[in-house]
Amino acid sequence: MKQLIKHLRPFSWYIVAIFIFLFGQAMSELSLPSYMSNIVNVGIQQGGIENAVPEVIRATELEKLKLFMTETETQQVAANYTLLNRQSLSEDDYTYYVKTYPELANTAIYKLNTDDENEIVLMDSIFSRYITVLSAIENGSIAEYMGNDFSIPAGTDPFALISQLPPAQLDAMRDTMTTQLNSIPESLLKQYSIAYLTTEYKALGMDVNAQQTHYMLRIGLFMLLLTLASALCSISVGYLSARVASGLGRNLRRQLFERVESFSSTEFDKFSTASLITRSTNDITQIQMLMVMLLRIVFYAPIMGIGGIIKVINADRTMLSIIAGAVGVIIIIMIIMFKIALPKFQLVQKLVDKLNLVTREMLTGLMVIRAFNKQKHEEEKFDVVNSDLTKTNLFVNRIMVLIMPVMMLLMNGIMVLIVWVGSHQIDIGSMQVGDMMAFMQYAMQIIMSFLMISIIFIMVPRASVSAERISEVLEAEPVIKDPQKALDFSKDLQGVVEFQDVSFRYPEAEDDVLKHITFTAKPGQTTAFIGSTGSGKSTLINLIPRFYDVTSGKVMIDGVDVREVTQHDLRAKIGYVAQKAVLFSGTIASNVRYANEQATDDEIARYIEIAQASDLISGNSKGLATDITQGGTNFSGGQKQRLAIARALAKKPEIYIFDDSLSALDFKTDAALRKALRKETSTATLLIVTQRVSTIMNADQIVVLDNGEIAGIGTHKELMQNCNVYRETVLSQLSGKELSS
Repeated sequence: MKQLIKHLRPFSWYIVAIFIFLFGQAMSELSLPSYMSNIVNVGIQQGGIENAVPEVIRATELEKLKLFMTETETQQVAANYTLLNRQSLSEDDYTYYVKTYPELANTAIYKLNTDDENEIVLMDSIFSRYITVLSAIENGSIAEYMGNDFSIPAGTDPFALISQLPPAQLDAMRDTMTTQLNSIPESLLKQYSIAYLTTEYKALGMDVNAQQTHYMLRIGLFMLLLTLASALCSISVGYLSARVASGLGRNLRRQLFERVESFSSTEFDKFSTASLITRSTNDITQIQMLMVMLLRIVFYAPIMGIGGIIKVINADRTMLSIIAGAVGVIIIIMIIMFKIALPKFQLVQKLVDKLNLVTREMLTGLMVIRAFNKQKHEEEKFDVVNSDLTKTNLFVNRIMVLIMPVMMLLMNGIMVLIVWVGSHQIDIGSMQVGDMMAFMQYAMQIIMSFLMISIIFIMVPRASVSAERISEVLEAEPVIKDPQKALDFSKDLQGVVEFQDVSFRYPEAEDDVLKHITFTAKPGQTTAFIGSTGSGKSTLINLIPRFYDVTSGKVMIDGVDVREVTQHDLRAKIGYVAQKAVLFSGTIASNVRYANEQATDDEIARYIEIAQASDLISGNSKGLATDITQGGTNFSGGQKQRLAIARALAKKPEIYIFDDSLSALDFKTDAALRKALRKETSTATLLIVTQRVSTIMNADQIVVLDNGEIAGIGTHKELMQNCNVYRETVLSQLSGKELSS
């Protein structure tokens, strides 16, 4: 996987944008449980009153509260409240405030004049404590906070009495209150304060129901906006992830294709065709799928998991231990499952390769299979590979399918445990219902984040195998490369081919296939190569366009070693017709024009006529537009060879190479084609590999190969006199009458 990271560099800004959107999505979703908790705790249970700091309070009530405050606390409260009465307000302001707070007509009130959060937090701790004491005194529970020694005579105003106490007794009273208040959970203090404020607001004539509705709508609107923001981020991440994954897949396919195009025959011997096809399709698809999941989940899940844990830590550490235990169990389950499944994932892609290989062989050799009645044998061979792949996939899927039910069981168990623990904490007043609901959502988010990561780990092993297979091809250095400082061909010589003591050995072979080959082929001449099967004819020809490089010696064209020029310049001089003619899907015209895009229809028709293939267009209503299927399967071997020759003629090269490319022609067509070629290629170098003596009897030079060595070089007449190998070949093919004629 590491090797593929560099291929993501063109998409760096996309990935940065994805991370930003994922962070925004995670933060939005992590905020929703706390807002939901506020709706339950504040909106429903507290009537929309967020804290113990009064928005407004009657002056008489505030004076009562100041009795219990220290001098510093009194000054702080006084600094954050403004006195409202008829004397301090203009007529218009007074009228406005009376409508809002009707009780202002009867008594002075104080109104909060700050929205500083730090000040609100400090005053919240002050008011929540002293409102609790105030409520207790009004309810007759004064001894609980003032001490048993403190008593109030019947009919006496307790607050008037407290206001007259000496400083020392007031300090003792505050110490007693502090001790008692410290034993009360903060949530209970807040509940006492909220109950008092609700009563106070009603006494002021405020619409408490409207205040609650306003709070619910405000928080609900925030939640809606967060949900929309999360959805927008999710859509953006999906779009950008798809762009990155598809772009990466496109680039990998292009690079893989370009790399394969640069391969020599040595690399093709290393990678099978079926394997290269699988790597270009199935393997890259695996990488694309993984990349989408990585970008959408791998960044997102840790943010959600860590963010959820932080939220729980800040809220209640008791719940953290429950969630930490669940995460530990998840990690153990994932490790066990992947220890079992990972080796099987690595096997899947190899089995896909094998399946493709068997399928390709069967389809390619279908006619041979039918001819020998081997359908049953091929079906059995296919079934073996198919069954192996199926069994492996089923095993992996059975392991992986357990993840979801196990995770759901664990998640539901955590929910029950949170409810059980939370209900006890609610009962003792250390937690509110909304907080418990928020913990449940955080637990779900944390567990789901680990579940998403586990889904990624399902895909990673198989994709990592695919990544390694793709990297093998991309990092495979072609044996045949262009020189760093390429030479140019000589303009004085055009089409001269010279072998200078050339020997060649296939990679990892023990013996040379060609040994000490030396000859020269000149323009305007036909040089033919003949020999028994396996004598090295095609191998020798393949050294000229550098399909292989010589082991020793030199192959020279126009006086320059072919290894010292670029492959493009070298092959631009050569018109090559392979031993097995290859046609591409398209039309006759497109196949011939493959060698020369500028060729006109008239020129194409002439090349086809020279190649003795005129019947292919004259006997068809579409003419040059006649369709050619993939691989040219709708044409016979001879027809494909003639079209391949026409394609080589369209290139107008200096050197023609015909690698046994007349083998499928009948003798009459062969003779007519050679006669037409002699005129068309009169100024070019013509190299012909053949098994037929009749094809090369009139060649200017015949090279006879035997076990990779030159057994003789000369004309037909010269070789008949001084080369036993050639004479035996001729006599095995031609009668004495044919020779004399």
